[in-house]
Amino acid sequence: MKRTFVFSLLILLFVLPGLAQEKLTNSEKEHILSLLDKQAEAWNEGNLEKFMETYWKSDKLVFMGSRGPTYGWQPTLDSYKKGYPDKTAMGHLEFKILDLNKIDTKTVFLIGRFELTREIGDLAGHFTLVIQKIDGNWVIISDHSSGES
Repeated sequence: MKRTFVFSLLILLFVLPGLAQEKLTNSEKEHILSLLDKQAEAWNEGNLEKFMETYWKSDKLVFMGSRGPTYGWQPTLDSYKKGYPDKTAMGHLEFKILDLNKIDTKTVFLIGRFELTREIGDLAGHFTLVIQKIDGNWVIISDHSSGES
C-alpha cells in the first residue's frame, strides 16, 4: 500500500506538470510572428517609432543590452535613436526564431537571432523576448539583446 502511494505520488509529480503546460495555439503563434514581422518591416523602413509600437508602452518595459538595463518605453526609444541615428546605421534587419514557448495563458518566451546587414558593417546576435498579452494585444515586455563580438 505504501509503495503504491509513493508510486502514485511520483506519477503525479512528474506527469501532471507536463500535462498542465500551456500550449501555444496557431492563432497565438501567428500573432507573435506577425509582431516580429511588423518590427522588421518598421526597422527596414528606418522608422523607430513604428518599431517601438510592438513594445509595452510602460515604465515597466525592460530592455537589456550591452550597456545594462534600460527601463521604460521612452528611454528605450531614446536609446535606439542614439544607437541607430539613421537608415545607414540601421541597415536591413532579419529575424530567425529559434524557440517559442508559452509560459502561461498570457505570456510567451521567445529566443531568436537578429542579423543586420549594413554598409558600415554587419551586426548579428541573439535575443530573448518576454511577450505578454495585455489589454488584448501581444506586446514585448522584456527584451535582452546581445551582439556577437
